[in-house]
Amino acid sequence: MTNTPGRSQPPVGSRPAISRLGLVALFGWIALLVVLSWWVAKVSYQWLPVQASSAAPLVDGLFSFETGVGTFVFGAVVSVMVWVIVMHRADKYDESDAEPIEGNTRLEVIWTAIPFVLVMAIAVYTMRVNTSLGVLGPMEHIHLANPIEDQGGYPGDRLPAEQVEVIARQWSWEFRYPEANVSSTELHLPVDQPVTFRLVSNDVIHGFYIPAFRLKQDVIPGRAINFNLTPIREGRYRLRDSQFSGTWFAANQADVVVESADAYQAWLQEAARQPLQPGLSDAMTEFEARQQLKNPGWATVPPAPPPQVNVPGSNTLPHDA
Repeated sequence: MTNTPGRSQPPVGSRPAISRLGLVALFGWIALLVVLSWWVAKVSYQWLPVQASSAAPLVDGLFSFETGVGTFVFGAVVSVMVWVIVMHRADKYDESDAEPIEGNTRLEVIWTAIPFVLVMAIAVYTMRVNTSLGVLGPMEHIHLANPIEDQGGYPGDRLPAEQVEVIARQWSWEFRYPEANVSSTELHLPVDQPVTFRLVSNDVIHGFYIPAFRLKQDVIPGRAINFNLTPIREGRYRLRDSQFSGTWFAANQADVVVESADAYQAWLQEAARQPLQPGLSDAMTEFEARQQLKNPGWATVPPAPPPQVNVPGSNTLPHDA
């Protein structure tokens, strides 16, 4: 080992003692990081859309907890980096070797135990949330040619009153209400009442995702998937296709209207009196506009024709999320 003139060398194997003031400063900084992490965790609720389903508070609580843990870990790591850079950097023109040190077993146990405890805490919290949600029912094989009739006819006696059939296509959504014999391209739901969606895809994988509900489910071709939730807040929200399903998947959106039970029943009765007409399909509108151009661009899969529905609805009204 090369000794640098003017620098005292501690005996090999010895460790510098931590002063009482240093311990107070260390624990004070840790306490400050804990307070900061708790504050960021609380603020993180404001980053999310409104809570419009019974699942939203559970998901938001998990997100807040993970944000707080991430803030603490990030702050601790950056603090150590800054401490080392500021307090333990070499003098200018110092090209000597660093002091030889041995492993610190106590420190290694600490920085192994803390991440283990944090990861296990996140895992346990996540499992509890998933158990509480319980949103998925069994997946059943179906025939894509006639998914409703394969389950007993449309409208079918086997479907419960609160069930809504959701059919995804490239690129539009269709919603069928079997009990009322109504279909639409705008989803209506009664507030504070459990709803079971029966998700079906006519072509490729789609993603049934309503940010305000905090729940997402892939819609897989060849399967009918039951998906349960309870809206808890009246308003107008947005359903989006969360899976890349082709050229116009970003336009595969629909409004979700959560309303009172009386308003919902009145909407069903009014919708049942309406004749079938083409539903909303922004993809088809954009595709037809592009075909009118002299140079329509690259070749793409033509969108499926808009479904025939009783109520097309609107996709231009302002929505909450």
